[in-house]
Amino acid sequence: MRSELFGTLPDGTPVHRWTLERDGVRVRVLTYGGIVQSAEVPDRSGATADVALGFPSLDGYLAHPGPFLGALVGRYANRIAGGRFPLDGRIYHLAQNNGTNALHGGERGFDKRVWDADPLEHGVRLHRVSPHGEEGFPGRMEVSATYTLDEGGALRIAYEAVTDAPTVVNLTNHSYWNLGGAGSGDAAAGGHEVRIAASRFTASDGDLIPTGEFTEVAGTPFDFREPRKPGLGHDRNYVLDKGVTEAPVEVAELHDPASGRTLAVATTEPGLQLYTADHFDETLPFAPGAGIALETQHFPDSPNRPRFPSTELRPGQVFRSETVYGFGTRA
Repeated sequence: MRSELFGTLPDGTPVHRWTLERDGVRVRVLTYGGIVQSAEVPDRSGATADVALGFPSLDGYLAHPGPFLGALVGRYANRIAGGRFPLDGRIYHLAQNNGTNALHGGERGFDKRVWDADPLEHGVRLHRVSPHGEEGFPGRMEVSATYTLDEGGALRIAYEAVTDAPTVVNLTNHSYWNLGGAGSGDAAAGGHEVRIAASRFTASDGDLIPTGEFTEVAGTPFDFREPRKPGLGHDRNYVLDKGVTEAPVEVAELHDPASGRTLAVATTEPGLQLYTADHFDETLPFAPGAGIALETQHFPDSPNRPRFPSTELRPGQVFRSETVYGFGTRA
């Protein structure tokens, strides 16, 4: 476990990079945005490559915040319709940074904050205080994200939060995975096989806001109950068959037949957003389809949808969420 200076923000704030290593896996995490900058793992022949899309310097993340490469997203991952939600008889207004909607925590969400860091034996604990009113969200919230490498090299991210006033919270990691190697081209969406243990997804409108209805995946291009290549055109929330669980349960897998690498995703969360990076543009060093995001989460717009699993957090409660990314190989 070691840390090093990664860069300095324009206001002079230093950003550090922590390196986690265990059982042949090396993961680098930034204090800026809780970003997973890289994840180096072996293929079926033992050759190591970085399978997480990222930038080599801090300047890349500052210049290209839009894709949220590897970032810790909050206070509320995904979208909240109209940038507003009701809670205890009051309407809260959020920063509208996705048309009229709030996306991934607002203009300056958790992905654009510098976090304090504490070293652990096989990981690092990032933590900060999100003040009352930050991006429009109520309550002073103390939040942490602990990154550890389990035996065997699986990356575990455990989130916790407490608040002094009623609020909402939904946290995720926004890594894009290319199991052929982050610099191997744009074939992740076209070459990887995806499996997701979900029989339904949340139907959405043209702005990717849920309508409130659940749609069966059977007979649609969105059925990944059996492994298949996704191609482009995917950005939707899957309703995981397992629901909310206290301990992480495996819900998805990526497989790159060329390298043999696999990525198994286990989570406590009830939803998973599959995104094939369709909106990557020419300003980025990555083309559309160069990585696949599997964002474990509660559902988009849950604060406005009483039918959805609740994202409310109240004083005296502890928010907990955990996701495990297990790296492996297949012949």
